[in-house]
Amino acid sequence: MSTAPSLAPYYRAVFHEVSVFEHAYGNRLPLLIKGPTGCGKSRFVEHMAHRLGRPLITVACHEDTAAADLLGRYLVQGGDTVWQDGPVTRAVRRGAVLYLDEIAEARQDVIAVLHPLSDHRRQLFLDRRDETLTAPAEFMLVASYNPGYQQRLKDLKPSLRQRFLGLSLGYPEKSIEIEIIARESGVDASIAAKLVALAHKLRNLQELGMTEVVSTRLLVSTARLIHAGLGPRLACDVGVIQPLSDDAEVVTALRELAALHF
Repeated sequence: MSTAPSLAPYYRAVFHEVSVFEHAYGNRLPLLIKGPTGCGKSRFVEHMAHRLGRPLITVACHEDTAAADLLGRYLVQGGDTVWQDGPVTRAVRRGAVLYLDEIAEARQDVIAVLHPLSDHRRQLFLDRRDETLTAPAEFMLVASYNPGYQQRLKDLKPSLRQRFLGLSLGYPEKSIEIEIIARESGVDASIAAKLVALAHKLRNLQELGMTEVVSTRLLVSTARLIHAGLGPRLACDVGVIQPLSDDAEVVTALRELAALHF
């Protein structure tokens, strides 16, 4: 759980996502951002919160997080029992952008809490305090999930999905991805272009049976290693190949592909 950084985060728009986000915010509608791992979903939300001048509160959803963790609880302090707001409650009170990362991982008691907050009521019920909060106009609910990953594990129920607008993000086209990698890492465009060419080759490989493909985030990390002086092949090995697979044969095949580019 975190708050937004003070500096504007870099984000390179690839479609109409900025306009969609602004219209969702202006119309007080929750937004569900779908896309593969490392395509820039979280960075996009950080960028938009800063652009709109709103604080950002992020919750990384997982099965161990209960509704009470998000709403708040009574704590004993100095002999007194005091209420402490959770991140969702703080977001509503402050009129923040509330970002629920990987919402499909959330428990059902958490989902139930979100229902009245994600429809026309825009309300949050705090049962333990017998209090109902109505979200101010500045509040926005944003969630994300990875459809390809969730199809193998969990999926969103229609009752939750249809409370959100849907926005799909993917990996950028080659020229934009080169621009992003060069801007984020400091490497020359020629190095960024080689990394993107390798990524596109890997993303189109079906025969190796990899469950994930190389993300823009991995490419940026690899480019930073190269910019810092690590050899390109070693940087590709630790930045791209090793994170993608533990299978020795697959790793060997990926190394051979990387050697063709570096």
